[in-house]
Amino acid sequence: MAGHSKWANIQHRKGRQDKIRGKLFSKLSKEITIAAKMGDPDVDNNPRLRMAVKEAKSLSMPKDNIDRAIKKAIGGDAENYDEIRYEGYGPGGVAVIVEAMTDNKNRTASTVRSTFSKSGGNLGETGSVGFMFDRKGEVVYPASVGDVDTVMMAAIEAGAEDVQSDDENHVILCADTDLNDVSTALEAELGESESTKLIWQPNIQSELDLEGVEKLMRLVEALEDDDDIQKVTTNMDAPDEVMQAYAEGDG
Repeated sequence: MAGHSKWANIQHRKGRQDKIRGKLFSKLSKEITIAAKMGDPDVDNNPRLRMAVKEAKSLSMPKDNIDRAIKKAIGGDAENYDEIRYEGYGPGGVAVIVEAMTDNKNRTASTVRSTFSKSGGNLGETGSVGFMFDRKGEVVYPASVGDVDTVMMAAIEAGAEDVQSDDENHVILCADTDLNDVSTALEAELGESESTKLIWQPNIQSELDLEGVEKLMRLVEALEDDDDIQKVTTNMDAPDEVMQAYAEGDG
């Protein structure tokens, strides 16, 4: 768990979110539009749309942007996107999963392949690293919502698999297919979560030194800068002192 929040916090401190805020909102809008187009445009009747809107709100995306993205789907002027997953190895043999939404599969595949290559990585076949991750549902609450026992009890009753708590967050994990039911039950007990989403949770991790982290993050950031890429997940791990040195060295 420490790896989850520690890494998220360091990325936040580096100002990465602010630097790519416009790009981030564009990707969130795309997910909202696709979710609304594929299902019911009513948030209450569409679990995927509900998760997309919650994620957008947690990242401070304005309500107007959210509404506009939903209306785009209702109006029928949303582009047709394919959802594709790419898998490969980054510097240091770290496993990388890249999730994309694209209106041109050839363009995206070419970009992803060359980005891996330029960054000292290697794009593999689908399934080449997927076995190193489990698909999970993740619900995040701030530590202030309650003590560990209170949150643990609520999570057990909701049907969750695990709770990982630290000074800042409670991260509740469940089977991917249970996410909607678990998050709904948790909200009835604990109130609205900060984040509810599907994640790839590493079951095997690759530890890196500072140089390795810097090389890997160059690949991750290059991928994230592409408009077709929605999310990048790695199985990187690093000692606290390495994470701290990376954060301080970059910002």
